[in-house]
Amino acid sequence: MSNTAIEVNKPQTKQRRILKYLWEQYSVLFALIILIIFASILSEHFLNITNITNVLRQVSIVGILSLGMTFVIILGGIDLSVGSVLALSGTVVMASQVTYSASIPVSIILGLICGLLVGLINGLMVTYGKITAFIATLAMMTIARSIALFYADAGAISGMNSTYAKIGNAYAFGVPIPVFIFVFMVLLSYIVLEKTVYGRHVYAVGGNMQAARLSAISVFRVTIISYMICGFTAAVGSIIETSRLNSISTSTSGHMYELDAIAAVIIGGASLSGGRGRILGTLFGVLILGVLSNIMNLLNISSYLQGVVKGIIIVAAVLLQKRN
Repeated sequence: MSNTAIEVNKPQTKQRRILKYLWEQYSVLFALIILIIFASILSEHFLNITNITNVLRQVSIVGILSLGMTFVIILGGIDLSVGSVLALSGTVVMASQVTYSASIPVSIILGLICGLLVGLINGLMVTYGKITAFIATLAMMTIARSIALFYADAGAISGMNSTYAKIGNAYAFGVPIPVFIFVFMVLLSYIVLEKTVYGRHVYAVGGNMQAARLSAISVFRVTIISYMICGFTAAVGSIIETSRLNSISTSTSGHMYELDAIAAVIIGGASLSGGRGRILGTLFGVLILGVLSNIMNLLNISSYLQGVVKGIIIVAAVLLQKRN
């Protein structure tokens, strides 16, 4: 009797394990597919090629910021300064072109260096300063924004370089250039996080910092590099933002981007307590937020209410994580 019960329960246990594995690994992808199906039913314009292209272009900047945020959140930290870093790096890029007549490559390099330096300072505050990531990056958020506002007197810096504007506005094979940059950054982040020793160290530090330290992993080095990656991705986002508009508004550029980036990473399955998260999960999280915003726009839902829907999605994602 007992042997028969065990034989009957074996396939059920195996099926349950398969379902659990599929849910843990691909639940975000399933959610995205279901959302796309609903969106295509609710609006006949959703699957239009032009609309899909616009969705991909709109999510590219926040998507790139989210990739850097993934490193920091897996590490067990957070970076609230990415939106302000985008504004500051964009100010450096535009000011170097407009005020100091720097060439496009030089201005881009200066903007990237600016993002890396801010990330370095964030990392140093968290590691050597022993300041919690929330407080350190909150302070940097106000500092970076204030410097940008002071330089431009709270205004905008506009350029007239049509060549630079092509980075954010041109197409290749019918696809916007920012989408290609986003895809490249996804592939690069995937390789760094999931195929290198450094990536394994990020998971190790986020999972158990003390155990990682006892395993001879340099927690300081891993932490500082992760925050520098986050600053770098913010700077890359600033290049797309400034080239798309050929200007930078120091008061509004990057505003609230940090919340969208954190939301995308959490929806993608990363844990705020660290040690868990994937680049592909973040990619699907970004696409879910982009599709949600797009379908709400197509249905003429007030922009004031769209934040409610996003908030509910974030709470649901966190509750599912706790259940897992």
